[in-house]
Amino acid sequence: MNQPTGPRFHCDRERLAKPLAEVRHRQGLLIGHMGALGFNLRQEAVLQTLTADVIKSSEIEGEKLNVEQVRSSIARRLGMDIGALKPADRNVEGVVEMMLDATRHYDQPLTAERLFAWHASLFPTGRSGMHKIGAWRDDSTGPMQVVSGPTDKEHIHFEAPAAPRVDHEMNAFLDWFNFNAESDIDPVMKAGLAHLWFVSIHPFDDGNGRVARAIADMALARSENSSQRFYSMSAQIRQERTAYYDILEQTQKGDLDITPWMEWFLGCLGRAIDGAPTVLSAVLAKARFWQRLHGVSINDR
Repeated sequence: MNQPTGPRFHCDRERLAKPLAEVRHRQGLLIGHMGALGFNLRQEAVLQTLTADVIKSSEIEGEKLNVEQVRSSIARRLGMDIGALKPADRNVEGVVEMMLDATRHYDQPLTAERLFAWHASLFPTGRSGMHKIGAWRDDSTGPMQVVSGPTDKEHIHFEAPAAPRVDHEMNAFLDWFNFNAESDIDPVMKAGLAHLWFVSIHPFDDGNGRVARAIADMALARSENSSQRFYSMSAQIRQERTAYYDILEQTQKGDLDITPWMEWFLGCLGRAIDGAPTVLSAVLAKARFWQRLHGVSINDR
């Protein structure tokens, strides 16, 4: 993997070539199919996809958001008229702001300041538990660990780099993410590695998973050179949450070979793309209806 600095991640490119080609093909077919829809139907599809993305990304972390509030918040920002807009709580507005900034401004550099703004949007009170928002974690309460089980029988799934290393690690990550030389990896592969790398640094006390998925969505938008989202990676990860955490733990506890992680990521992405027509069935049914009526004379009523 070509990158300016950072961990020497490596993978079996030959093993990944076929699944990458397949997912790229499916990605292109979906984008082409959705591009044939009229503007209003595309906007409806984007609204539905982004709503699912925000809801499911939060659900992965155990937080349940109000669907109508999320939908209203996104519609308002997209300038869509969907009837009576339901007022949204501050935490809903914050998650929506982060996701829309990641996908609508995918072509802008990812910076520490931008990440701090995203993180602050997730915690509108300015605090996450006992921790203040606006800086990398300081490990004041001990090492950053992902654990499960009762207190006396905790299972440590992962321990992040010590706090003094976070600034250096994040500088390396951001340099790599914004590095766009022709020799760099395929943008879809970059989305998978960015997700893994960021969540492994775990730079914040809370909210790392949601930010990591926003970064991956931003990289996927770059891979398509489009801010319009027609599939939800977060919704698919929510369906496969156990496998998601298992492959993360396996990869983070292993060496720097990320082949199994990338295989899982590409497979999950492919399943998200394949599932898009089901999720967007109402939008596509409306498109087929108007297509059948094309050229047919109908009265005003």
